[in-house]
Amino acid sequence: MSGSEGLKDKIVNVLKSVYDPEIPVNVWDLGLIYDIKVSDEGDVNIKMTLTAPGCPLAWMIVDFVKAAVKSIKEVKDVNVELVWDPPWTPLRMTPEGREQFKKAYGYDIVEQYLKYEGR
Repeated sequence: MSGSEGLKDKIVNVLKSVYDPEIPVNVWDLGLIYDIKVSDEGDVNIKMTLTAPGCPLAWMIVDFVKAAVKSIKEVKDVNVELVWDPPWTPLRMTPEGREQFKKAYGYDIVEQYLKYEGR
């Protein structure tokens, strides 16, 4: 495993501690993280989205992500780009995220989404 791959694993792990304040599921398992690039120097670029473009807590969540990633000693700098394409859907959630959501709300959001979409 290369140094940047090991660092990427640490980043994913720390992202599992960052939660959307309105949904009791972390940003990784919600599927909000679209891409993580790590340079050999320890610079990290993250592309992420939110569940809705009008989220009033958008910049707070981005700041939480930056702070969490910066807490890793090998990370030199963090840039988080908020993107809206492709739009987030529940299909982006990990199996763990689906279970967390189901425990919190009592239903499988992916099943409901697929039913709503007519699939």
